Amino acid sequence: QVQLVESGGGLVQAGASLRLSCAASAHTFSDYTMGWFRQAPREEREFVAAVSPSGSSTYYADSVKGRFTISRDNAKNMVYLDMKTVKPEDTAVYYCAADLRGSGVLVESSYDYWGQGTQVTVSS
Repeated sequence: QVQLVESGGGLVQAGASLRLSCAASAHTFSDYTMGWFRQAPREEREFVAAVSPSGSSTYYADSVKGRFTISRDNAKNMVYLDMKTVKPEDTAVYYCAADLRGSGVLVESSYDYWGQGTQVTVSS
């Protein structure tokens, strides 16, 4: 069982930067592909970014590429999402997720464990 706890959300102005953090309880954290997803009001949850178990490979949705950076610290069981130049359309609940098989890093159904989410609100 893996527990994931997100933090770092809040209310920011457009153009600002924000860092989301996700703390994982897994003893074998370095075996998991880690991802960030988000869900805006009245929208489906969507993929944002993912990082391979070693951290050597990263994946991004086109909408955040060049603005967001995912990283992980396996020694601390942490994964981060650095958000720069945020836009009102980035407003959503952001979820951290863990995938043991790494078979479909962009696919929500591939992930085995989810956090409760952290709200990010970007004002214009």
